[in-house]
Amino acid sequence: MALLVQKFGGSSVADPDRIREVANHVARCRNRGDQVVLVASAMGKETDELLRLAGDVSGDPLGREMDMLITAGERKAIALLSMALHELGVDSESFTGSQAGFVTNANHTNARIVDVRADRILASLNAGRVPVVAGAQGVSQEANVTFLGRGGSDTTAVALAKALDADACELYTDVSGVFTTDPRVVPEARRMHSISFDEMLEMAAAGCPKPAMRSVEYAHRHNVRLHVRSAFTWEPGTWVTEEDPVEAALIRSVVADDTEAKLTVQGVPDKPGIAASLFRHLADADVNVDLIVQNVSTDGVTDISFTVPHDQVSQALGICESHSDEFGAGGVRSDNRISKVSVIGAGMKSNPGVAALMFQTLADNGINIEMISTSAIRVSCVVDQDRADEAVAVLHAAYELESTDF
Repeated sequence: MALLVQKFGGSSVADPDRIREVANHVARCRNRGDQVVLVASAMGKETDELLRLAGDVSGDPLGREMDMLITAGERKAIALLSMALHELGVDSESFTGSQAGFVTNANHTNARIVDVRADRILASLNAGRVPVVAGAQGVSQEANVTFLGRGGSDTTAVALAKALDADACELYTDVSGVFTTDPRVVPEARRMHSISFDEMLEMAAAGCPKPAMRSVEYAHRHNVRLHVRSAFTWEPGTWVTEEDPVEAALIRSVVADDTEAKLTVQGVPDKPGIAASLFRHLADADVNVDLIVQNVSTDGVTDISFTVPHDQVSQALGICESHSDEFGAGGVRSDNRISKVSVIGAGMKSNPGVAALMFQTLADNGINIEMISTSAIRVSCVVDQDRADEAVAVLHAAYELESTDF
């Protein structure tokens, strides 16, 4: 008998039929002797609709009230799931984040978990019930409702799995696992049977949307075994574990991310302290900087380029322009039409030539590289957004990922 924490995303509980499917799945798990804790996201596009409503009544809604509003979506889903389970004769009870014992900091709309006091969940399990927990929410130490942000239900599930010492945390979604690349871009993409935490973290940082990066970080830190699988086919998916059981592959995946823009601060003096001042101002404003490149100095001046998320471009531009005199900059420009394409694999640590093959493949296909960034198991290039899908396809073929069994 295993203790499983099973999280279901919005598409998995989008309507009554889907909710009944999930309830049937839980009943099957119970029949084979497993204990199950459910974690649910809001139904379908419910969160988007709540955000739209907030925008209709307020130009700048307070964080506290936004959290109170958004978390209503998950409460609706867990109540319906619990009802569906009861209809099948499975004893169940629903819990909000606060009732489940999730204590967070006071950072509204993007709270962080401080503690998980899962006594009520454990008592529910011991009583033979299926606890159904609202994802992505908790309560601050000031007793206010908090929201963990987008992807927060994954983090809720992983944190519960750790608190309950579960055998595994299963993340059910609308895809059947983690793929070598986006199958919509490359139909030959292959689902991986397993992947290491380090590789999954690099994929998430490079733009892979599922599972959420925070949940992978939490699982890695606490060694919680993850199983990413489909809520539509119920087939086995991809295991994310501390160490991949097979020998590290040269390259595991190719990932594209078009959610960032490039900013360039032009003509700054090439002297100590300029970069420190620039990025300190951005950090103080909580601007999330990713790739950074400083050009070779010419006549004592240089350009500094960096990437930021699209929703922070205006803020970053404003900071750079307002401090341009301090930097001695000749101007600031932005480019929203970029994409970051990354190749990822633990095997590159012991195999030379990975970057060379990436650069040569892009060059052979006439795809210009604007920026380069590397880590021990990742190489990323910024390219024109219009060429990103092509870049992914040719790199996937160059590393022969369509014929590699992971």
